[in-house]
Amino acid sequence: MSTSFSQRELRDAFGSFATGVAVITAVRQDGEPIGITANSLTSVSLDPPLLLWCIARTSSSAELFAPDTPFAVHVLAHEQRDLALHFARKNRAKFDVDRHWRANPHPPHIADVLCRFDCRVHARHAGGDHLIVVGDVTGITLQPGAPLTFHAGRFGAIEPERGAVRIDPWGGREGEWM
Repeated sequence: MSTSFSQRELRDAFGSFATGVAVITAVRQDGEPIGITANSLTSVSLDPPLLLWCIARTSSSAELFAPDTPFAVHVLAHEQRDLALHFARKNRAKFDVDRHWRANPHPPHIADVLCRFDCRVHARHAGGDHLIVVGDVTGITLQPGAPLTFHAGRFGAIEPERGAVRIDPWGGREGEWM
């Protein structure tokens, strides 16, 4: 298919949408923990609780996310930029091998994140050069703070506007929202 834009222009256009930054962790069959940085995280459903994220099909970790595989999604706080960069590396050894990660069959948990979703792979879908991973959310841990954001190729933080009212589009306002 021919387009009127380059891949660079498409990346820049996608980058105009500000996102949060997350680290996804899981464990390979040989017990090696893996962690990757993603900004493609989104909610899918409240009932049942589902989320999705995307991984490049060329990633050495893509095959790991088979149905029913446990994984954890860590939403990073604004002061965790170094973690985002650490887990974005292509190097496989991202965890200290002297720690308990290797012997633990559960995905490693990263401390002090804004939110952690414990999940199992619900479904996988081909999405061009990426794999779309849909996860059943089996548990959450949440703490207050400002998120690490990514916009136009740069990390940042977002703070609520002073005096802004909290909006819950799902709570008790039938017909007011889409």
